[in-house]
Amino acid sequence: MFIISLTYQVSLQEVDRFIPEHIEFLNEQYAKGHFILSGRKEPRTGGVIISIIKSREELEAVLVKDPFYREKLASYDVTQIVPTKASDTLKFLAENC
Repeated sequence: MFIISLTYQVSLQEVDRFIPEHIEFLNEQYAKGHFILSGRKEPRTGGVIISIIKSREELEAVLVKDPFYREKLASYDVTQIVPTKASDTLKFLAENC
């Protein structure tokens, strides 16, 4: 499992131009079962994605398709985690690792 923290490198006006394409990218990854949670940071300096992709190589191959990556709108900080404890609601995440 990975936590991806995006930090915008350009103005919000520039970011906003690519929001519809970024949402299409997210929708595709959710449909494939790669992403399980995403959203904006507050204040709006970037976003966070939680991915259940198994390998870093596979994740990196997916992230390069993000228009924010392609257009160099954001930097990406990727942290891999191995869940060992979870609430009852999220127990499936710890069981699948």
